[in-house]
Amino acid sequence: MRQICILLALFVSLGSEIAMAQPNDTTRITQADWAAYKARFVDEAGRIIDDANGNISHSEGQGYGLLLAYLANSKADFDLIWSFTRTEFIIRDDGLAAWKWEPGTKPHITDINNASDGDILIAYALALAGSAWGRADLTQNAELMIQSIGKFNVIDNQGRLLLLPGSSGFSQTDRDDGPVINLSYWVFEAFPHFAAIDKTVDWNKLSDAGISLLDESGGGAGTLPADWLSAKTRLRPAKGFKAEFGYNGLRIPLYLMRAGLTDRKRLAQLRHLMAPDGTNLAVIDVSNGIVTETLADPGYIIIPALIDCVLERKKLPDSVKTFSPTLYYPSTLHLLSLSFAHSQHPECL
Repeated sequence: MRQICILLALFVSLGSEIAMAQPNDTTRITQADWAAYKARFVDEAGRIIDDANGNISHSEGQGYGLLLAYLANSKADFDLIWSFTRTEFIIRDDGLAAWKWEPGTKPHITDINNASDGDILIAYALALAGSAWGRADLTQNAELMIQSIGKFNVIDNQGRLLLLPGSSGFSQTDRDDGPVINLSYWVFEAFPHFAAIDKTVDWNKLSDAGISLLDESGGGAGTLPADWLSAKTRLRPAKGFKAEFGYNGLRIPLYLMRAGLTDRKRLAQLRHLMAPDGTNLAVIDVSNGIVTETLADPGYIIIPALIDCVLERKKLPDSVKTFSPTLYYPSTLHLLSLSFAHSQHPECL
């Protein structure tokens, strides 16, 4: 009997240790993949380094870093990145983040304007982590930031909600073709969480507007949307920006899929147009449909492959199943894509 009791105690103890060692249900990125990303793009202070852009940092990168650390269930790294973000970026009076931080200048912030996609990513990661980890401090910061995004970056334009890319420079009072929008700034998966936290803005209505704008701009009707669009009257490429579907727009279908917005016609059309050779993504001049650049990094080509996975249950090609850091932006998209596949479509791996 005594031996049985001892064995039972050992099993209980072992079970507790296993339970503690198991990643919780927020873990969607392996520790090995996160370690590789961290070693390449996260410095010792918690700064996310854009190594294809002069090693600057920006609010978008800090937001992505927070989200990836959350998905890897790395609380210490999350806190490190959040500490740098809070002290170095969130220095505006309105509670939003300045968008650009340069390592070789003093002061490091060289553009105090915000970027609403970066703010959304930061607030979204804070909201997820605050809820999952029982951190009231993170939840409170998320709520304050969400309210500021709504107050300073969401506008009603002729009865439709629009998301301004920044608080300055994009409205109808700032530009003669304003308001100007960027559809890749709609991080669709964040809006239901925002709606649960903040009632001052109809975040679901903003999400619906993004889908409508995407379809109106050509995303579901035979052409690709330009990254930067004037919404003054009918949607058209904004003045002063290249009329291209480029590095901004290519993340739109990933955001749609991660949010569960998997309309077959829309995704199939995007997949066909953004990867005209069937595999590689392309930067495309929307005025004439000419491919100006081909993007073959695994972090890019996983996006059309992921559409095939979602729509046709095709397995991802072996070339994108394994993560190895390349450059900041495609590496980030690669991990977000893999996390989605692992959590929502494991049959495609």
